[in-house]
Amino acid sequence: MVEEGDWEALPDVEALAQKAASAALAVTYEADEDFEADVMLTDDAHVQELNRTWRGKDKPTNVLSFPAPEQPGATGPRHLGDIALAYETLVREAEEESKELAHHFAHLVVHGVLHLLGYDHETEAEADIMEALEVKALATLGIADPYRDMAA
Repeated sequence: MVEEGDWEALPDVEALAQKAASAALAVTYEADEDFEADVMLTDDAHVQELNRTWRGKDKPTNVLSFPAPEQPGATGPRHLGDIALAYETLVREAEEESKELAHHFAHLVVHGVLHLLGYDHETEAEADIMEALEVKALATLGIADPYRDMAA
């Protein structure tokens, strides 16, 4: 769902989001279960509003994830939750980190889906697990390790 932002600058954004989400699921689940998530493509102002309302942080961020509670007895694909991405932050980060816009977008979708699945990066151990899954998922899409130049 495109709310705000210049998302038409990113060709085939819906297909890329689906591929990235599928890659995240493929490295975390082996079950024959169907999943779905809603992805909202918006701008910094809207993400800042969401971040302020739901996380108490009055600033934009690149991606927000809102996991959905499991619905016992529900039929059809399991709804994992919602992801919101901020266009201006995505573009700025891609430029600052010399990354292709499509690759950074795919990384943020993978990151968001992993959050919907319960992964986090609050501790170093959690971050190591989540980053390894991100790298593995992105590799299936032909995208290089986004953390390779960040090693200290």
